[in-house]
Amino acid sequence: MVRPRLELGIDCRDPGSLATFWLAALGYQETRGDGDPYLDLVGPPGSLSVFLQRVPEPKLGKNRLHLDLYTATPEQLVSELVASGAVVMGRPLPDVERWEWQAMLDPEGNEFCVCREED
Repeated sequence: MVRPRLELGIDCRDPGSLATFWLAALGYQETRGDGDPYLDLVGPPGSLSVFLQRVPEPKLGKNRLHLDLYTATPEQLVSELVASGAVVMGRPLPDVERWEWQAMLDPEGNEFCVCREED
């Protein structure tokens, strides 16, 4: 079986506005498209293809799929993302001094997690 190319789409009300957040969160550099209805986020070669898709309806309920962003400095990334418009959901888990992940919301309410990279 041929391995398919994987893309991840994020539904949103305003792709142009949300692109600023996700470009910073993913470390991607540019976009392609006009955001009506799609805006591609362009990452380094070999990275996951991500696109933002304009939808008319607001987000309702919990995402059935979310991104996990792994980093060796999760506390720093959480702070940077909050400064970019993300919202922290609850406490980091597990509830120990050296936590493993923090659930968050992007500026349009889509869930994602910041996770500690294994040492």
